[in-house]
Amino acid sequence: MLALSSLGLNAQTYGSYTPYSLFGVGDLAAPGTAYNKSMAGVGIAGRSNRFLNPINPASVTARDSLAFMADFSLLQDNKIFQQGDMTSASNTMNMSGCIISFPIWRSSAMMIGIMPYSDIGYGYSYIFDDPDIIGNAGNVAYSASGKGSLYQAFAAAGVTFWRRLSLGAEFIYHFGKLEKSFSETFSNASYNGASNGHTMQLTAPAGKFGVQYEQPIGARSSIILGATYRTEAKLNGDVTSYRLSTGTAASDTLDFKSGVPNVSLASEIGVGVSYRYGDKLMIEADYTRSDWRNSGMNTRDGFCGNIIGGTGRSVFSTSVSEAWRAGVEYVPARNDIRYYYRKIAYRAGVYYKNDYYMLDDNKISAYGITLGATLPIFPGYNGITLGMDFGQRGSMKNNMIRETYINFSIGVNLFDIWFQKHQYQ
Repeated sequence: MLALSSLGLNAQTYGSYTPYSLFGVGDLAAPGTAYNKSMAGVGIAGRSNRFLNPINPASVTARDSLAFMADFSLLQDNKIFQQGDMTSASNTMNMSGCIISFPIWRSSAMMIGIMPYSDIGYGYSYIFDDPDIIGNAGNVAYSASGKGSLYQAFAAAGVTFWRRLSLGAEFIYHFGKLEKSFSETFSNASYNGASNGHTMQLTAPAGKFGVQYEQPIGARSSIILGATYRTEAKLNGDVTSYRLSTGTAASDTLDFKSGVPNVSLASEIGVGVSYRYGDKLMIEADYTRSDWRNSGMNTRDGFCGNIIGGTGRSVFSTSVSEAWRAGVEYVPARNDIRYYYRKIAYRAGVYYKNDYYMLDDNKISAYGITLGATLPIFPGYNGITLGMDFGQRGSMKNNMIRETYINFSIGVNLFDIWFQKHQYQ
């Protein structure tokens, strides 16, 4: 079974930390910047000339035509793990994104950046308590650890037609290094211990396409419909694996390197709808779906983990990932000249999602609420965005692990007019 024993002892050294990251390419990063995260991760139908929205490449055209924009975000993650009567905790911090955007020509614009795609971080151990095993082999201990991240560098461009229809396309390049190791030791010297591990240097190109249509309803209101499609990404690179037997008897090591055929990151579709009232109120709801069942991660060394079904241990399997998100933004009075707090953009959101894997045929679901605000810094649309995410993943049923977490995100939004011609010399 997947166990907690010594979970969290060195969690601060990882970009993200969860025992569920044992499988596949690890724990998928929450979507978007601090701006998106403070509204539960919505953005498929979101358009704003004040904030960069990397979730839909079509949204890059929602901007002032002469402006240069940038966003830098950090994420701080705090988790409490529970399994049976065992409890542990972890704290990590990682970059959440770095993006810049600039106009191209008339109603077209571009953005480039880098963001995390997934993280691996775990370290746990347990002692076998089967009396038959102890009676024959003595104390037997099992431990596992893993670390690493996949990142996605991207370049996106968009164009708007007839002031209502926006189209966008994005090239994505995934890259990173993932490491996993497992070991089994015996107190009885007549038995050899065993360990194995995998180091994966991975790359994968992909594409993303987006569309948004804005329909005015009255003088100040509008409804925006949005959709995105992210292509499947075939993984390339090398998987270096080893198996090592140690003990009083002869030891031997087997190292080998191979490619990663028939393993991929699944495609994803998303749809969203938003309502905007002037510069005061925005409400959005999104749905995304990604089918990982043909990704090849169930059987490939390095991806399927070290857990084998049918032996009393737990087993992972790929599944369909789905997410439902809803968020709201409210600004009391954007241009208030007396009270600063009325200029602040306040946000909240709720979400529910199923991960791309199952454990013992049990879905791994997460749900939570988000809160946030952007503190404006003048001149222009500069600001500091703060966000919080309170949630829970997994459950304590069927001897599974429940994660209770609170994440803090911070983003720095930069805005400047770079392309304006001087009228006077």
